[in-house]
Amino acid sequence: MQEQLETPEELLPHRDPFLFLDELIEADEEHTVAKRVFTDDHFFFKGHFPAYPVVPGVILVETMAQCGGAGLCQTGLLPHGAFFVLASIEKAKFRAQVRPGDCAIIDVQNVRVSKIMLRQKGTITVNGNVAAEASWMCIVNSQQERI
Repeated sequence: MQEQLETPEELLPHRDPFLFLDELIEADEEHTVAKRVFTDDHFFFKGHFPAYPVVPGVILVETMAQCGGAGLCQTGLLPHGAFFVLASIEKAKFRAQVRPGDCAIIDVQNVRVSKIMLRQKGTITVNGNVAAEASWMCIVNSQQERI
């Protein structure tokens, strides 16, 4: 039986309006699955194609990275509230639009994790269809000092 999963707010330093996870669904040392419903009141929809709002690709990549970081904190591979920043993004592909009201399921695989860096890859699906995928590297600073 899996232990109780913590909330993204308990695991990450991110806060509204830049916290893009609603809940963790599962997390272990190899992968993390989370959920996010993008509602029409998100700040970026007002200016990102207002007549036809879509979630910007950079927000989708950030959502995947937050999912991966939250999972690492949940499993104890990173300390709670660890400060990590994107250092590189590779192989980002946007295959379908994510629109207001969509429920995004984020699945992140840990490729390599150390005390100073992490490499992950992930996908976002909406209604079972892949909307975005990417791989990335983050620099980790658990002391929250400036990098």
